[in-house]
Amino acid sequence: MSHHPAAPAWQVTQWFNTEMPLDLVGLRGRVIALHAFQMLCPGCVLHGVPQAERLHQQFASDGVAVVGLHTVFEHHEAMQPVSLQAFLHEFRVTHPVGVDAATPGQRIPATMQAYGMQGTPTLVLIDRVGRIRRQHFGRLDDLTVGAEVMRLLCEKF
Repeated sequence: MSHHPAAPAWQVTQWFNTEMPLDLVGLRGRVIALHAFQMLCPGCVLHGVPQAERLHQQFASDGVAVVGLHTVFEHHEAMQPVSLQAFLHEFRVTHPVGVDAATPGQRIPATMQAYGMQGTPTLVLIDRVGRIRRQHFGRLDDLTVGAEVMRLLCEKF
């Protein structure tokens, strides 16, 4: 048996850049790069979001699903979905992005809690059978991410 944990379900209240809501079951068989970000997080704006878009451009045709998760845990009033929509347009983000569901009475939204994320940016690589293979808070180099995605793509499942 594998020691890799199953990825928890996403709790998303609104989607951008996709006709249909996305979930882990529907994406089974694809490698998933889930990136959690906030619009007002400098590391996300400068690195995390552009890297996710590069991954999407490079690997979407190879069966990699790049999914953004807007996990708001600070500055809530400034980061409403209407602002997110403008942000995605201005930064030319074309990959799907979901808004993490708020947890009543708590600062940390639901999916972020389920994954035990420490903050943003966080990158989670999920294999073709829905297991978390890497979860990293902070900056990862493009070559490292690309190599790990390729390794997961090449795995038999």
